[in-house]
Amino acid sequence: MKSHTSLHELIQSFQLNQSRVGVLCNQTAFVFEQRQYLIEVLAEKKVLKTVFVPEHGLFSELQDQEPLETTQAYSFWEDVSFVSLYGHDEQSLKAAPALLEELEDIIIDIQDVGCRYFTYLTTIAYLFETLSRCAHPPRIWLIDHHNPADRQVEGTPISRKYASFIGHEGLPHRHGLTLGELAVWLKDVYGGNFELNNISPHYNDFYFQIFPSPNFPSLQTAHLYSGQCLFEATVLSEGRGTTRPFEIVGAPFLAWNTLQNIKRDFENWTYDLPWVNYVLRPLQFIPTFHKYANELCGGFQVHLSHRKANHSLLSSLVLLRIFNEYVPNLWREGAYEKGNPRTALEILVGDEILIDFVQGKGELKTTMDYLKNAENEWIQSVQGIANEALFRCG
Repeated sequence: MKSHTSLHELIQSFQLNQSRVGVLCNQTAFVFEQRQYLIEVLAEKKVLKTVFVPEHGLFSELQDQEPLETTQAYSFWEDVSFVSLYGHDEQSLKAAPALLEELEDIIIDIQDVGCRYFTYLTTIAYLFETLSRCAHPPRIWLIDHHNPADRQVEGTPISRKYASFIGHEGLPHRHGLTLGELAVWLKDVYGGNFELNNISPHYNDFYFQIFPSPNFPSLQTAHLYSGQCLFEATVLSEGRGTTRPFEIVGAPFLAWNTLQNIKRDFENWTYDLPWVNYVLRPLQFIPTFHKYANELCGGFQVHLSHRKANHSLLSSLVLLRIFNEYVPNLWREGAYEKGNPRTALEILVGDEILIDFVQGKGELKTTMDYLKNAENEWIQSVQGIANEALFRCG
């Protein structure tokens, strides 16, 4: 499904054939060579008809789980419609089949981050599910962006029991695939007679210079996210409202001596694990929004060596278990996702054995063996899809 067509050639063919084109994108769909957004280029060619906008908005201006109620702010061209794929209810997460069948081609140009919690990949999955039911589906042209979390695999595939918009069934926490490879996997899941074409990215020197969501500022974030995103399931701040989301974690009630005890316990738990390399630096911080906005918090910044391997999911699972020993009522209560009664812990961790582990049950060695087997099985299952070898730590 890899196409040798370049983006430039594709756009030329759209113009020549006066195709009706849709785009699923956000601000990461910027053509640096032309110094324009992809939708600008297509609008100038008079072929752009519909822009599908995912969670966080076109310019990543909206925070997590904040619905895009109206697309009026994006009314840049009279003959182009903008459609929100993240509104108030579950129905808003999917494009209507009739709307898709009005188009001849759809370009998907959006940066994934290599973890199942990042909802852009579920938006693509929902698009594929709808396309599989269309009698006359458009062709799909997907920009095969690199995976900023690299080829490393972590975690276990989420079951149907815990799957949601925040975790597509069957995907591990950190999948190791490029967006194009993931699209091939999703097409195998949903089937359908629509045509999928992966084309090479249209950048070289500007990789990851546009943040894909408001709390994803760097490549370092991508290497921590598989583990540190799980702190959303707690009453602790996961660093939103700071300049280092998912690197900083803490709360107002964490005293300095408590932080020192947590740091000591974490280092004792992990000292003989060469693939666990979180360095915990105690600090104080004040989030400007989200949990504990404008309150002084005690916590840690997590640092990573550029030269050492690290299993971020296992590192964070151990850290969560230790926090669970020091913080009463650590876990966030109530529904986490609209239309879903499950808690954040269930949706994000998504595995009963791992949930038990962070709550103080089970042995570390047993958990590591469980992760090893699941990761090896995932790597084996996608060998025919991945164009490069995937790997695991430990």
